Amino acid sequence: MILCIDCGNTRIKWGLIHEDAEHAPRWLAQGALATADAAHLGDTLPAGLKPQRIIGCNVSGEAVAAAVAASLRQPVQWNAAHTTQAGVRNGYEVPEQLGADRWAALIGARALHTGPCLVVNAGTATTIDHLDASGRFCGGLILPGLSLMHRALARNTAQLPHRPGLYQALPRNTTDAIASGALHATLGAMERMFAPLAEDPRALCLISGGAAQDLIAHSSLHGMLVENLVLEGLARIARNNP
Repeated sequence: MILCIDCGNTRIKWGLIHEDAEHAPRWLAQGALATADAAHLGDTLPAGLKPQRIIGCNVSGEAVAAAVAASLRQPVQWNAAHTTQAGVRNGYEVPEQLGADRWAALIGARALHTGPCLVVNAGTATTIDHLDASGRFCGGLILPGLSLMHRALARNTAQLPHRPGLYQALPRNTTDAIASGALHATLGAMERMFAPLAEDPRALCLISGGAAQDLIAHSSLHGMLVENLVLEGLARIARNNP
């Protein structure tokens, strides 16, 4: 049994998989908690299910990594970006500077789809990454996440509210205008990044993260929602490094 952990800026996502060399990994349980509660991660795991291995990626800093390891009372294999790993090649100018979560998501995408794809992780930040048919990461974008866009407007303007709004094609109130503007900005970036891939009929947009449902509901791209692409990637990495 392998425990996969994705330590993000806002939440820590985890998943327990059954390790079987002959079959695809089978998720036994998944869950999440606030990153601020990292010291309590061990308490959220199902009783009686003790992992033999723990693999994770962390973009939340050394203090969170230490709190997670102390809570689990087992060593954690923290995976960082490589030049090549689990069928994906890293095209970043300095490969090790690519975020560990983006790298794991790219590997998860390659495990799920062997054609060209756009890999979108919509969390605190939104990342939009181009993975070609050969498995090469060609580059990508980092945008503020939808909630971060909303908060930035509320914090830096005197009269714009930070209240939930709804997507509208032609918004006629301020809260809907903010919500729709954030969605349009993100969807427009996705569409521009997908354009070079669109001529290939196998091209697919894989969308994951807390805001994925909002994006896929209004996207015109050929897309697929993935519950947690980073965990899928960590599972693939674990299987390739027994």
